[in-house]
Amino acid sequence: MKPTLLILAAGMASRYGSLKQIQQFGPSGETIVDYSIFDAIRAGFGKIVFIIRKDFEKDFKDIFEPKLKGKVATDYVFQEMNAFTQGHEVPADRAKPWGTAHAVLCAKNAINEPFAVINADDFYGRDAFQKAADFLNNKCAADTYAVIGYELGKTVSEHGSVSRGVCAADEKGNLSAINERTKIYPEGGQIVYEEADGSKHPLSPDTPVSMNFWGFHPSVFDLSEKQFKAFLDKNISNPKSEFFIPIVVDHFIQNKLGVVNVIPTSSKWFGVTYKEDAPGVQESLNALVAKGEYPNNLWK
Repeated sequence: MKPTLLILAAGMASRYGSLKQIQQFGPSGETIVDYSIFDAIRAGFGKIVFIIRKDFEKDFKDIFEPKLKGKVATDYVFQEMNAFTQGHEVPADRAKPWGTAHAVLCAKNAINEPFAVINADDFYGRDAFQKAADFLNNKCAADTYAVIGYELGKTVSEHGSVSRGVCAADEKGNLSAINERTKIYPEGGQIVYEEADGSKHPLSPDTPVSMNFWGFHPSVFDLSEKQFKAFLDKNISNPKSEFFIPIVVDHFIQNKLGVVNVIPTSSKWFGVTYKEDAPGVQESLNALVAKGEYPNNLWK
């Protein structure tokens, strides 16, 4: 059975106000997510599942169904605030859903095979999708998950600080810890991260970091459901609390339920953290098209 690609897109339209304005970067008006889907199809993924907000369902289908019909199976799952809350009353002042791990959990009934998870608005590169597909087809199991490890130096912005999950790996190349560093930026010819107290620490450009590209076995759903219940028991009344994928992964590792392979990729990540990043994204895509990595029109 071919692996599935789960695209976290529930925040996508809300960031833009509507899908009509979603930024087009490719020579034929392609968005960043178009390139991810194209890369996934050619790496052998069999189905694309979008996690979206219910009120954007029509917009999403209008945009993606004409492009993808006949090329790959598609499905749409909604991240609803009360999904999997197991009797907890959602507080009235809660404005946004429960985070990335909750988004993944919402796809529980749509996915029965090994699958990858990505963000909708990050460009991950062909190499990353090929390596993810290889892992999902050949190594993925209930006790073996994966994260694609990007070289930190290929993921920073010249226009401000970025937040990255810095991966620590053991001697076998498995994830031992993931530390969220919320303020990473280039300074004086090196890359540093800044702590809350203002202290700065250098990081090597080849440090592996997570860009939220994961490889999971469907067993992750039951694990996430249990963890989400524990999370809500503690955090139900905090309106800003979020249930992130690394919370589930950390529990999986620390409780010795299995291993998470760190799969290095040579791909250069890019995305629009700052609006000033947009021209660079467009340039990078045009360069890849000029090199023949992508066709001039992805869906023609």
